[in-house]
Amino acid sequence: MLNRVILIGRLTRDPELKYTPAGVAVTQFTLAVDRPFTSGQGEREADFIPVVTWRKLAETCANYLRKGRLTAVEGRIQVRNYEGNDGQRRYVTEVIADNVRFLESSRQQSEQSPSPNAQNDPFKDEGQPIDISDDSLPF
Repeated sequence: MLNRVILIGRLTRDPELKYTPAGVAVTQFTLAVDRPFTSGQGEREADFIPVVTWRKLAETCANYLRKGRLTAVEGRIQVRNYEGNDGQRRYVTEVIADNVRFLESSRQQSEQSPSPNAQNDPFKDEGQPIDISDDSLPF
């Protein structure tokens, strides 16, 4: 049997770091993952998937992830249930992550301190032709 999921999306809010009574770190956040199609009105829809991380990974996520950051999550789907205050049985489906990848640097970091090579970046014009003389080519 196999229970494995890989998601790429953006955080909808900053992660929430908490500790269990035994002192184990746990972080929860929601990942907005675009659907591969558009609605009838041509709008892109997304699924909002709850993600849980534990221990050192939880602390790392709490320290470095922020709302809007593009993130990859690898883990397993877990369904748990509990009884609400009203006596009704509630079911929660979430991804228990065992690997989280930060797919882009912090937006604030890149806006506040641009890379020293940013001015020399030949790809900064986003697909515009690059002027290169024949003398610059190695062949």
